[in-house]
Amino acid sequence: MIAHLSGVLLSKQATSVILDVGGVGYEVTIPLSTFYDLEDIGSPVQLRIYTHVREDTLQLFGFKTIRERELFLKVISVSGIGPKLGITLLSGMNADDLIASIRTNDLARLTLIPGVGRKTAERLVIELREKVGALSSAQLEEEFAARAAVSGEPTQDSVRADALSALLNLGYQRSAAEKAIDNAIAEGGDVTVESVLRRVLRKLARV
Repeated sequence: MIAHLSGVLLSKQATSVILDVGGVGYEVTIPLSTFYDLEDIGSPVQLRIYTHVREDTLQLFGFKTIRERELFLKVISVSGIGPKLGITLLSGMNADDLIASIRTNDLARLTLIPGVGRKTAERLVIELREKVGALSSAQLEEEFAARAAVSGEPTQDSVRADALSALLNLGYQRSAAEKAIDNAIAEGGDVTVESVLRRVLRKLARV
């Protein structure tokens, strides 16, 4: 499994490059975020690689940084998101903007990306909100800390409203969703959108 390539940049386009590694040319699909940071043609280049293997194809996806690759892997771990849409997501906004949109439940911004509908955006938030924080830059963490200091902790009503909106957009019935949310909050524990949603989804999966 190819995880890293180091060679000479033979050609580059907005969505792909050809890298000469020891006389072998590897075609690698890239997001725009990597394209913007690429060196000139003829320069030595190193890319972090994700190898996507199916019965009928073997495709390489390349990233300029480890963080981009890790974010891509988290994105394609979400149900319904494959490598092609994962590249589109990383092309639609830079890493910090994508992470911030997921962490703040900014569905409007996420759905501006081609191919990302409301339900896909909801799944991104629900499944990754607690996981992408580790990939935030120091600058983004400072912005979140400053925002939290100004706005304070979320209220139970706002958590309930955000959780209900997420569940309705995922296709759950309002009555069942409201009951499950109330039960999850009544159990105690963290009252945040992500923690309440996790408890609710576990309950609904057993119904």
